[in-house]
Amino acid sequence: MRPMRLDMAGFTVFREETTVDFTDADFFALVGPTGSGKSTVLDAICFALYGTVPRWGGARGLGNALAPSATEARVRLVFESGGARYVATRVVRRDSRGNAKTAGAGLQLMPDGFDATKLDTGLSPEDLGEVLAGTPAEMEAAVLEAVGLPYEQFTSCVVLPQGQFADFLHARPATRQQILVNLLGLGVYERVQQQATARAGQADAKLEAVDQLLAGLADVDDATLERATGQLERVVTLAEAVAVAVPELEAARTTAREASTALAALDAELAVLGEVRAPAGAAEVARAVTDARAGADAAASAVSLAEEREEKLRGELAASGDESALRMLLRAYGDREKLVGQADAVRAAMEAADAEHDVAVRALTEARAEAERAEQELAAAFQAHEEAKATDQAATLRAHLSAGDSCPVCEQTVTRVPPMPAGSAVARAVAAGKAARTASEVAKRVVTERDTAARELDRVLLRARAEHDGIAGRLAELDERLAGAATAEALRATLAEQARLRQQLDEATAAVRAGRDAARRARGAVDAAQERLRAAWRRFDSTRDAVARFGPPAADRDDVAAAWTTLADWATGQADRRRSERAGLATAVAEAQTAAGAVTARIAGIFAEADLPAPDDPVRAATVAVERAEADRRRLVERREQAAELREQRVEHERRAQVARALAGHLRANNFERWLLAEALDLLVDGASGILRELSGGQYDLVHDKGEFFVVDHHDAGLRRGVRTLSGGETFQASLALALALSEQLAGMSTTSASLESIVLDEGFGTLDAATLDTVAATLENLAARGDRMVGVVTHVPALAERIPVRFEVRKDARSARIERTGR
Repeated sequence: MRPMRLDMAGFTVFREETTVDFTDADFFALVGPTGSGKSTVLDAICFALYGTVPRWGGARGLGNALAPSATEARVRLVFESGGARYVATRVVRRDSRGNAKTAGAGLQLMPDGFDATKLDTGLSPEDLGEVLAGTPAEMEAAVLEAVGLPYEQFTSCVVLPQGQFADFLHARPATRQQILVNLLGLGVYERVQQQATARAGQADAKLEAVDQLLAGLADVDDATLERATGQLERVVTLAEAVAVAVPELEAARTTAREASTALAALDAELAVLGEVRAPAGAAEVARAVTDARAGADAAASAVSLAEEREEKLRGELAASGDESALRMLLRAYGDREKLVGQADAVRAAMEAADAEHDVAVRALTEARAEAERAEQELAAAFQAHEEAKATDQAATLRAHLSAGDSCPVCEQTVTRVPPMPAGSAVARAVAAGKAARTASEVAKRVVTERDTAARELDRVLLRARAEHDGIAGRLAELDERLAGAATAEALRATLAEQARLRQQLDEATAAVRAGRDAARRARGAVDAAQERLRAAWRRFDSTRDAVARFGPPAADRDDVAAAWTTLADWATGQADRRRSERAGLATAVAEAQTAAGAVTARIAGIFAEADLPAPDDPVRAATVAVERAEADRRRLVERREQAAELREQRVEHERRAQVARALAGHLRANNFERWLLAEALDLLVDGASGILRELSGGQYDLVHDKGEFFVVDHHDAGLRRGVRTLSGGETFQASLALALALSEQLAGMSTTSASLESIVLDEGFGTLDAATLDTVAATLENLAARGDRMVGVVTHVPALAERIPVRFEVRKDARSARIERTGR
């Protein structure tokens, strides 16, 4: 198996679409810092083929395939195997509950010369190749057929996971033996031994079942067969005798049956004729119809008279006038009386409002005059206050002057100082002003109050006038409406007459309704009487139809009583004639039954001679007896044949049990498996020793002794050393030699044609020193130079990566890992 191209999208760290092209990379390295996703490339190859990855711990780790927060992961691997080119695809999706499931898997065989770059054009492999598997269940067998290795052997021979490279070299003998058993599939011999033991047990169980069946077939000897044959001959003779007697019995039974039928028919006719009797009250039915019709006619006449009186009263009531119009006119007279009273009241209110309004206007005029006088007095008090202030100021200056002084106001010489006034003029003026202001405010308040009262009286007067005008208008309308109408007394008299006529009309209507009910009941009585008459005729017709086959006389359809009398007399005569015939028929029935009984007794004797009970159906019983005897003999013959066949089966089961026990005994001690393991280990060590010699430049050979591995150092006089004493580089060479030899041996021992065209090492080279690392690099270069397979290395050691011609550099950022090819 040789990988050609790998496409990933949403797979672990490769969130974005990533392609790795291995087409011409015979010796390559996957390089990059720790955790960048180098090993994930190998995981993707394993996952595309087998649906799992070694470090996931089995199929349950399927959720590891999805990149964080991704809902889908796709991996597609193009590879060559055995000269053919294939494409393996797997898709994983996360459902709504967060569970990861395989949504698709497939394997296609591509045509010769298929160019993998066509996949970049969007061309699906399904359009080009033959589909070998289309579901995850079909992938296991299809991949095994294409690659030639199951998953465990693939991860031991082609892709060697990190940390497992030297496990086989350093394993204990028992562990190494179990690894070889698993890789070479030698456990099949243990399963063969278990299956052989199981088959021996199954053969013994079948042998025991056959013996039980043979024990149940012990009564199939010749004597039993002879007895069955004799019984068959006896029942055949019985059947022949019954075949002769049965026709006689049938003839006798037919005669008895016919006579019994005739007697039964005669008795039936007598029963029918005995049922012909005139019902009680047949004559009264016709009279009831006549009486009912007379009552119905009388009721109809009464209804007609009542309807005539009702119609007359309706006419008189209609001629007296429309009651609604009369009542509306009478209501108009009442409304007019009310309006007249209201008009008088409103008129009186208007007169009183006019008088009050005049008084209020005069009072308002007086108040306004009084307010003007108070305002004038307030102005005079204000003027007096100003003059008082000047007088008080002069008095103040006068107190400091003497005759001959200069006046401080006019600067003239004062010849005489006037005497000081008594009290303050301003105080008197202020007191007078306050009194004048109070009088003015009172006068203004009175004016306001009287003005408000006058305005309210204006509004009252306006409302009264409007109401008076409205009443006058309505009175005018009523007078116009009542013009030419009758007086109120005449209207009341007309309405009283209408009430009387209406009461009489209601009484007449009730009489009509009562008469109609009586007429309806009378018609019902007529219908009921007619129905009884029809029922009487139906009963007569039914009775006559029952005896119609005997030819009854014609009926008088006008008189049901007379018709019944005629029919009953005729039926009595017919019954008397038939009674006279019954005695002869009864005698014939008895004689026929006696003859049938004699034949029946003879047939019972035939069955008694054969030790069989007398049957109800002798023909059927004889037939059943013959069939049962034949079936018993036939079953006996079949049981004899079955016994012979079981004896043959017993011999075959016994032979198979012996063979299965012998095979289980040979394989039980596991000697065959141990021999195979020893041979496989010899071949493995021989092959690994030759590869190690080539890788180490002829220095080392690999040998084994009692399951332990040793190296022979030809540079040290053929010294034999344990593999645990080897240095890191020497351990790497020895492990690589074993891995290559193991892959070649697995290919040779595999039941399929395994194609081991590549090997990829995912090993931690960073722990090796410079010298060992140089040895490892030289070993890998020698391995690649052999040219028989692709060699790949996963490393983050620059010194090793620089010596490898083709490098795939893996880088990772916060979103996704990426791969870039460098070198040749």
